[in-house]
Amino acid sequence: MKALIIEDDQSIIDAIRMAFEFRWPEAELLAAKTGKKGIERTSKESPDIIILDLNLPDISGFQVLKEIRSFSTLPIIILTVRSEDEDMMRGLEAGADDYIIKPFNYLTLLARVKAVLRRSKMIPFKGTFNNPVSSRLTIDFVNQKVKLDNKVIELAPMEYKLLVILAKNKNQLVPYKNIMIEIWGRNMGRDTRNIRLSVRRLREKLKDIPPQMILNKRGHGYILKN
Repeated sequence: MKALIIEDDQSIIDAIRMAFEFRWPEAELLAAKTGKKGIERTSKESPDIIILDLNLPDISGFQVLKEIRSFSTLPIIILTVRSEDEDMMRGLEAGADDYIIKPFNYLTLLARVKAVLRRSKMIPFKGTFNNPVSSRLTIDFVNQKVKLDNKVIELAPMEYKLLVILAKNKNQLVPYKNIMIEIWGRNMGRDTRNIRLSVRRLREKLKDIPPQMILNKRGHGYILKN
């Protein structure tokens, strides 16, 4: 396994490297201290996962994320000191697979890396090539494309995963806990912020406002209706 750390703080790079050497010695770690160098190394080195700081000295981590997503679907975990919902949502919308807020436990980061890698190798749902979810919504599970009213809509990876989970449990309540475990690989207890933000963006793209397709049972979970 090869991981690329895009981070300008050498002390954080060293700490992450030590955590890997201690707990995952066979892993190979690469580092880039600028966004442009990170994009270049991603293209040349083809890492299995990227750990990306959003606060870089040359260009925004969001721009790095956008550039990498233009040519690669490899898993990306973003590091940020920001905890506002909009910043988290912006990262997920741009294609991040997970995020960690600084300061963080380095062994926890390692566990999250392994969880994201496991999820990236899983096929979300085996179905027919064009599986109608409703009269308006169709999912192409082979190519991971979604059509609304016969028009392709662009979903971030997190939004697609969420839709698939709801689709394979259509007309059934999917508890928050199940969604958290399937998408993020862990139960975050009562903190449902990630889910709420992802559902909000998914509803916007599905033109499901006010909600008629993805319904919330407050305190319990979500249901995808026909």
